[in-house]
Amino acid sequence: MGHINFMKLKPAVPRRWLILLAGLLWGIVGLLLCRQALIWLKGAGPGQGSALGAGALFLAWVVYRRGFSAIVLKNMDRLDRLSGKSCIFGFQAWKSYILIIIMISLGMLLRHSAIPRPYLAVCYMVIGGALLLSSVIYFKRFWQAANSKRPEPPAGNNPPA
Repeated sequence: MGHINFMKLKPAVPRRWLILLAGLLWGIVGLLLCRQALIWLKGAGPGQGSALGAGALFLAWVVYRRGFSAIVLKNMDRLDRLSGKSCIFGFQAWKSYILIIIMISLGMLLRHSAIPRPYLAVCYMVIGGALLLSSVIYFKRFWQAANSKRPEPPAGNNPPA
């Protein structure tokens, strides 16, 4: 009986597609969070909803500028060090998946908490807005990679994620 080469089963794609995948994931999650926040803010009434929404948008910009953009740039540096094709799940560092699980769990916990929805909407819009703004960095880099004349580097040993 022969052995199975599990490396052949690894779903590998060129680096630029990892960049696009990261941008899509960050952008879609950001949109979903902002959509939910807007639904909750709509129920707060025009005065309170507008004030909370404006404050949340400002905070989203701050979180993007002071935190998320640095995370994206660090991830982009990691992706730039990859050569050839890499595992499709490598668009994020492996340790980032733990943070993603924690954030999803926290979101579910908050959603089922007694916190009034208009205030919870602020949290959702801050994180969602920061994710959405950060996704633009990925899309810009993907666009640059897609339009560059430089081919993908040949397959080789990639550094661990």
